Amino acid sequence: MVSSTALTTKVTSGSPYQLEKTQVSRASTALLKHIKTKQDEKEKTATKKTLIGDNDDSDAEDGSPLHNEAIWLVLTTKKHIVDKNRLKPGKIPIPHSLNASPSLSVCLITADPQRSVKNIVADPSFPAHLSSRIERVIGYSKLKDRYKSFESRRQLLAEHDVFLADDRIIMRLVNTLGKVFYKSSKRPIPVRIAEIEKVDGKKVKKDPKVRNAPPKKKEDGGEGSAFATPAIVAKEIEKALNCAPVHLAPATTAAIRVGSSKFSAQQVAENVEAVVKGLTEKFVTKGWRNIKALHIKGANTMAMPIWLASELWVEDGDVVEEQEEAVPAVEAGKKRKQIADAEEKAIEEAPKKNKKAKAAQDDEEALSLAARKEKLQKQKAKALEDGAVAVPATATGAGKKKRKSTS
Repeated sequence: MVSSTALTTKVTSGSPYQLEKTQVSRASTALLKHIKTKQDEKEKTATKKTLIGDNDDSDAEDGSPLHNEAIWLVLTTKKHIVDKNRLKPGKIPIPHSLNASPSLSVCLITADPQRSVKNIVADPSFPAHLSSRIERVIGYSKLKDRYKSFESRRQLLAEHDVFLADDRIIMRLVNTLGKVFYKSSKRPIPVRIAEIEKVDGKKVKKDPKVRNAPPKKKEDGGEGSAFATPAIVAKEIEKALNCAPVHLAPATTAAIRVGSSKFSAQQVAENVEAVVKGLTEKFVTKGWRNIKALHIKGANTMAMPIWLASELWVEDGDVVEEQEEAVPAVEAGKKRKQIADAEEKAIEEAPKKNKKAKAAQDDEEALSLAARKEKLQKQKAKALEDGAVAVPATATGAGKKKRKSTS
């Protein structure tokens, strides 16, 4: 039986490099319960009502308003996933969309001319549930001219929930939109809306430089951009909205949004499993071997572990073992014993040597002190003898002079 205090549990059969569904479900349930409790406490203690848009309608089970707080999967790897910033987001399909709200506001950025894409969105064959959510279609040239200032870009970012971009111009948007977009969670998601050239039923591969080059306008002698049919464009947009964007940086940590606090525990768990599968198969070098830990967390909660690696290395060759010389086992044993005996003997003799050296130093200091004392005594005795001889001679001379003067 698994202890209730265990952080994670290991699978009992098969490869250890797999998620245990029970653990993911337990973590999802506990996290959603914690977020709900914190939200209720905040609502009770709040002095003012929350702003419009912070809360959704009262569609929770108990009828109380529920914040739509994001839930993230935190991936920690043993080695860096990539060697440079991938400013073009990756996409992983998930069973429960993060953009299912009918009031979702989508901005579609396209290659020129934008009128062609507007006609596609307005076409009767284009699904109504998608066209109603695409509030703006803007071409690259107009975007570049109209949104030059920092404040205008911030306003554009705040006006829409999701930004989709033609994959032919996705990398040119980095300089056009700047850090306002690329430091937020609303980086444009690439969508393929261009017509694919086929020969004999096979896709024709284009040169990347030609594919990413800005298309020539018709007035310049070009044919403009060729866009796919409304059905294909709608299918690509639907796929992009039903994916979890993956933003990878040259680090050992990445966070991918997998749900919200409005999801059920089962929906969060299914999205987590889908994202982990996509990460290990497509994005993480060496797959499961390079994963150190997987956690799920809310925007303001602690991270809850759902999988922890038992090894901190990727390959067995990364572990450096102590190397010994190739000698017979008997000789190696003798050498080790000799070294041990020599070390033990050195430890035992060290205090004795120290004592002998100290005794010799004390003796030398004693002899030096005795010699100095003897020298001082001789000097003192000689000084006394010289004084005794000089005193009587002086006294006799003085007596003779005195007698002469009295006569």
